[in-house]
Amino acid sequence: MYTALASAMMTTLLANSGLAEITVQSCNRAVTFDKPPQAAISNDVNLTEMMLVLGLADRMVGYTGISGWKTLDATMTEGVQELPELSSKYPNKEVLIGADADFYFAGWNYGMKVGGEVTPETLAPFGINVYELTESCIHIGEKDAVSMNDMYNDILNLGKIFNVSDTAEALVFGYREDLAQFSAGLMPLPQAPRVFVYDSGEDVPFTAGRYAMPNALIEAAGGINVMNDLEKSWSTIGWEAVVERNPEVIVIVNYGEVTAEEKRAFMMSNPAFANIDAVKNDRFVTLEYVEATPGPRNIAAVKTLSAAFRTE
Repeated sequence: MYTALASAMMTTLLANSGLAEITVQSCNRAVTFDKPPQAAISNDVNLTEMMLVLGLADRMVGYTGISGWKTLDATMTEGVQELPELSSKYPNKEVLIGADADFYFAGWNYGMKVGGEVTPETLAPFGINVYELTESCIHIGEKDAVSMNDMYNDILNLGKIFNVSDTAEALVFGYREDLAQFSAGLMPLPQAPRVFVYDSGEDVPFTAGRYAMPNALIEAAGGINVMNDLEKSWSTIGWEAVVERNPEVIVIVNYGEVTAEEKRAFMMSNPAFANIDAVKNDRFVTLEYVEATPGPRNIAAVKTLSAAFRTE
């Protein structure tokens, strides 16, 4: 009886102190944490920003995968100035182990590759728990088409993992309210504009299918992604499909060595694209990489797209 009572009291004490075990769903895995991580690493600019908006910089030992892709802007520079970048692109296993990490926030093709050396399974023996970006789960199993809820889900799960659920829930509530109020005040469009996402590539373009975040951003802004039947996340396609589907607006994702203006100039000067409505009418809109991938700046991205869709 005493043991049972003591056990019950200890369970209550742990719960009240925020140290009770919590379990979250990470893609196809249920991941359990017996305490909040204290030595976290995030990969990529958008995932790192999720950590920062939750006030978790003091729980981090560094980040990876930002400078190598040239995605860091002034806002993020200030946010991570106290943290070391442990790898300019994807980290190897030794980088994470060497930093004494206990948590890695990454995704498939956001710091991990299927069959690669850095996966939840390869890191588990070293005491490194992994939480996977929801948008990226399509690379290892089935999921619904991407939605704004994917981003909200990640922030809420991080809130649970780090015992800052109040902060996470307040953030998500604010994002939902902001987007709802903005959408309610939008001028209705006579019809949804056809939109193509141009990430990169000249021989073949790299674009967003139905499982990539821009698909949700475009829909939230009142448009339709011309590649929304592409059963992939981010993927290459043929230019023929772009010409055939004749987008009215082209969204350029800005990052890396080739600037957004250079991408626009490539499309504007290529005779093969001369009959595309977006090219004929010079209707291009730019999203920064951190806006086009799941993260806190998705709401601003919807607003940018909404304005572009309503401007001839």
